[in-house]
Amino acid sequence: MKDKAHAPLKGVLWMVVTGILFVFVTALVKLNGTRIPAVQSAFLRYALGLVLLFPMWQHFRQTRFDRPMMLAFTIRGVTHSLGVALWFFAMARIPIADVTAMNYMTPVYVTLGAALFLGETLALRRVLAVMAALIGAMIILRPGFREVSTGHLAMIVTALFFACSYLLAKHLSARVNAATVVVMLSLFVPVGLAPWAFAVWVPPTLNEVVILFAVACFATAGHYTMTLAFAAAPVTVTQPVTFLQLIWAVSLGIVFFGEPFDPWVVAGGTLILASVSFMSWREAVSKKRALTPPVHAPKV
Repeated sequence: MKDKAHAPLKGVLWMVVTGILFVFVTALVKLNGTRIPAVQSAFLRYALGLVLLFPMWQHFRQTRFDRPMMLAFTIRGVTHSLGVALWFFAMARIPIADVTAMNYMTPVYVTLGAALFLGETLALRRVLAVMAALIGAMIILRPGFREVSTGHLAMIVTALFFACSYLLAKHLSARVNAATVVVMLSLFVPVGLAPWAFAVWVPPTLNEVVILFAVACFATAGHYTMTLAFAAAPVTVTQPVTFLQLIWAVSLGIVFFGEPFDPWVVAGGTLILASVSFMSWREAVSKKRALTPPVHAPKV
């Protein structure tokens, strides 16, 4: 009973750690700058991270693949590769807070995709929540009031690609173990990005390689601690904690990268996160199988 009583607190604490780890990821990518093309940075992040897959290899070897499964893995690899490359492109060009806030749109796109492609009912409350999230995105972008840069446009498309990747992951996770889903993605992404990366290849310095390897380590650790958070407490408990990631992103941008504080980005990100949290809460109340993912998943 005591463990159950403390489970929600453990979930919250693990989610706080997750948010810190993902903020480190964004900071390191920002620190690396734009000297290396985005697609090459994305390729190196996944290629260097292959060494982290060894603990999962035994579970992966037990999987039996068929043609439809391989097709789904391939499509997911392509969409996630494009999303990762665009994320690296945006991260090097717009404030950390903007990237963090616009990342929150991925669960909203997943909700729409679940209704369009997986036959999930799109109730009025979910329609209103999606509309509120879209308004939040417009608050962040403020077209007509400020320049919408290529980095912002890249983040809009990034969230769409990540939503496609998540929906395919949900489909595949019903057929294979989690280790196989992770390993297949980690194999497909560097393979998919390799031709584009080599076409624009810039010899990286040792410092840049070390930073990108650190990105891989922090991202892997973040996904692991996120899993621990979900195992300890429901998404409805851990989801609101993700707001701290936006606060840390804003603070990091101001202190270390000289980025100005933009209250509109915070307001828009808060509105999007509130909409996603509401959808997650309603899924839990109605005791349906939730298709709305946490705002952290899936990233780089």
